[in-house]
Amino acid sequence: MDLKLKDKVALITGSTAGIGLAIAQSLSHEGAHVYVNGRTQERVDSAIAMIKKSNPGAHVDGIVADFGSGSGAEVVIAKLPAVDVLVNNVGIFEPKPFAEIPDTDWYRFFEINVMSGVRLSRHYLAGMLEKNWGRILFISSESAVQIPAEMVHYGMTKTAQVALARGIAESVAGTGVTVNSILPGPTESEGVGAFVEAMAKQQNKSKEQVEKEFFEHARPTSLLRRFATVEEVAAMVTYVASELSSATNGAALRVDGGVVKAIL
Repeated sequence: MDLKLKDKVALITGSTAGIGLAIAQSLSHEGAHVYVNGRTQERVDSAIAMIKKSNPGAHVDGIVADFGSGSGAEVVIAKLPAVDVLVNNVGIFEPKPFAEIPDTDWYRFFEINVMSGVRLSRHYLAGMLEKNWGRILFISSESAVQIPAEMVHYGMTKTAQVALARGIAESVAGTGVTVNSILPGPTESEGVGAFVEAMAKQQNKSKEQVEKEFFEHARPTSLLRRFATVEEVAAMVTYVASELSSATNGAALRVDGGVVKAIL
């Protein structure tokens, strides 16, 4: 299937590992000119090397920027004034009891997880509308629907992303620009994989046993009954970023393995 992404310029924030890197790799295989982003030159260079290893003909560049403040978006915009596809993937998470989350954490999570996407979308939208074609995606989470008690501040930002995507989509109705959010479920990204391995070692269990118990007790509604792979999430993102997804707009698309127990 030709997704018609050849030579489209795509920026994926937070893309030196995990879901972001898998998205960058997938888009590059479809012929897009991919820009990866991370907080250090070392991480960015490593991501570029990995993409080129799997796809020697990849057209890929990198931008070092930290979205912990508004200056991160300014750096990216200065180096890359226009894009065809914007994937707002950068994000942080941290389990912490609600009563112990200080104001500074609430602001930090909102700054990185939400405002990074606000600032970049606000800038790139004008160019997309001028060309009457563009794709903006927010990588949210099933935590947007089922707020995790162990990290309410994270869930809040994921819900905000869904609202943002729908609101921006409403503002560009009738154009060739679409704005959607993607809601992955438990996914074996870099951080999750390390967490599971650490738990297995601590409990003297196999990684497979820890994963099995996680879905028995922590996410019993999962229909997949395993962690999704980053490639499975990236496949959905790549389709929604493509020319073929033009009738999908303002949607919250779940790649959650059925964790959210709802038919809509």
